[in-house]
Amino acid sequence: MRLKVSNIDFYYDSIKALENVTFEVNEGELLGIIGPNGSGKTTLLRCINRALKPKVGTVLIDGRDISKWGRKEIAREIGTVPQGFITSFPFTAFDIVLMGRNPHLDRFSREGKRDLAAVKNAMELTNTQHLAERRIDELSGGERQRVIIARALAQEPSVLLLDEPTLHLDVNHQLEILGLLRALTCQSRLTVVLVSHDLNLAARFCDRLMLLNSGKVHSIGTPDEVLTQENMRQVYHVNTEVRYHSLTRSYNIVLLSPTNGGG
Repeated sequence: MRLKVSNIDFYYDSIKALENVTFEVNEGELLGIIGPNGSGKTTLLRCINRALKPKVGTVLIDGRDISKWGRKEIAREIGTVPQGFITSFPFTAFDIVLMGRNPHLDRFSREGKRDLAAVKNAMELTNTQHLAERRIDELSGGERQRVIIARALAQEPSVLLLDEPTLHLDVNHQLEILGLLRALTCQSRLTVVLVSHDLNLAARFCDRLMLLNSGKVHSIGTPDEVLTQENMRQVYHVNTEVRYHSLTRSYNIVLLSPTNGGG
């Protein structure tokens, strides 16, 4: 399933938040969106799933313009893991994941065998079966995040969007979550787009990176092509040393100093 975003512009009142954003993500690919605070990363995700409506531009899934779809049809194709899921009700983990089936249900209809099978599969993929009867507010940060991902997977989407999925998690849970997403692209052929502030983790797990700056695409390509000293200087206004470790296939971006005058 191919996701194509073409010429997206978005405004908050008179303030332009995104300008001419264009890119594609293929089936089974993990794209990481990086950039400084205020560069438009979360806004872009919300334009992709039509939580926000762009002023101009289109979002296509396999060539179909989703602006012509209803909310349920969009939710059947695009699963979203928002930043900082909060609920005031003590739902169990199973209840939370079951909510992912709502786009497949008619009004007042109850879940059937297919819905329960989808929930079981989503919880198996995320290794959350043993948490099914636990209350969501009793879970650790890593456990809770895996349950929220399971909820999105229960929608059986072709595209998965995640906004800072490792935020506030400790290192072992960060690696666990990103390893899970990497496996989903390989095993389930999901198209995955995630926003991350952690450049090293994004470079390690993503096939490609897209660097946003002031609402525009500054660079897109492999981690080698995007995480250059010049890009770091131009966008983050810091001097860096970018090191690649071939044994672990990981990057280490060492911050050396701010650039003079922020440029």
